[in-house]
Amino acid sequence: MTEMAQLKRFAAIIFDLDNCLSAADEVGTELFEPAFAAIRRANHGRLDEATLASAFSDCWRHALDHVAAKHGFSSEMLKAGWDALRQVEVTKPMHGYSDLSVLQSIKASKFLVTSGFRRLQESKIRALGIQSLFTKILVDAIDDAERRGKELLFRDLMQEYRLQPSEVLVVGDNPESEIAAGNRLGLTTVQILRPGVTRSESASRHITSLKELQAW
Repeated sequence: MTEMAQLKRFAAIIFDLDNCLSAADEVGTELFEPAFAAIRRANHGRLDEATLASAFSDCWRHALDHVAAKHGFSSEMLKAGWDALRQVEVTKPMHGYSDLSVLQSIKASKFLVTSGFRRLQESKIRALGIQSLFTKILVDAIDDAERRGKELLFRDLMQEYRLQPSEVLVVGDNPESEIAAGNRLGLTTVQILRPGVTRSESASRHITSLKELQAW
């Protein structure tokens, strides 16, 4: 039996957005260039070019505060990038991954919980036109004064919709974000292995596309 065949039907599925339903860089790498330029100007020789390139690559998979801590940004570098990125907004249509239409056929209650700058994430959701597919959409906004984080947002959804841990499935790509949050709450976690996503054994199961959810 495959990993998916061993799973039961769930009452609710919580989806991530970036690199789960849509490639983070679908918006176009030029969208982040002003922020990257601002970080470079604030660098003042602190990080070499290879480290900066690695950090900028990570910005497509992780929140800026996480990237800054990992790569040793100065406070000035973080502020420069932060001030630029919080103003970024997608203004052209997005399409998401080719299997995005599968969401319509999944009968479980669907929730979307995505992390990042509020304006950017909300504009991506509008650009994808997927609002009607979800019972509720929550943005774990890193620029909110009182950020709750994905674990507390998952807990809020479970309480609001009276869901038990055994009834909830989390689907995402990031083992340090939604997968970790789901594991801490005792939820079944599925890592979707989109192009460029590194497999993590911390997830309960693994899939390569949304089509593998259709049969449930």
